[in-house]
Amino acid sequence: MPPKNRKVAVMGYRSVGKSSLCIQFVDGQFVDSYAPTIENTFTKNLRVRGQEYGLELVDTAGQDEYSIFPAQYSMDIHGYVLVYSITSEKSFEVVQIIYEKILDMMGKVTVPIVLVGNKTDLHMERVVTTDQGRKIAEMWKAVFLETSAKQHEAVNDIFTRVILEIEKADGNISPEGKCRVS
Repeated sequence: MPPKNRKVAVMGYRSVGKSSLCIQFVDGQFVDSYAPTIENTFTKNLRVRGQEYGLELVDTAGQDEYSIFPAQYSMDIHGYVLVYSITSEKSFEVVQIIYEKILDMMGKVTVPIVLVGNKTDLHMERVVTTDQGRKIAEMWKAVFLETSAKQHEAVNDIFTRVILEIEKADGNISPEGKCRVS
């Protein structure tokens, strides 16, 4: 069976670790140097529940509250990974604005989203609590994860979960996680 191709946009405020998460997932390495991303695309095959997926990750330029939501991030995109840094209140605010913009663009009530609080290795500098992240994700009916790109903590989970959310939205997986035979 050919892999199912899924396109996922990775979005968030600048320097929250979007590229680091993508590179850690695709290449298994942490890049410490910071160069602002214009836009990158990463591809990786991923097996989820016995199905092969061709995952295309669109690593977007960092956004702020004034960024106009680029139309190309609403077309052909199956799901979103919204990233904030647990050390930045600002990035947490921005991720909520991006979410609103996605809903406006998509005109859908539910969009497959994984909300990611990154940089858990910097727990001494934490300003956004796990609870704050969890509450927002619950409101959005999104998956919530805290990760560390640096320590490769829960990085693969992000992309496995976004695939499952996409499949659920497409009606291929029932919300209880049971497979359906049609």
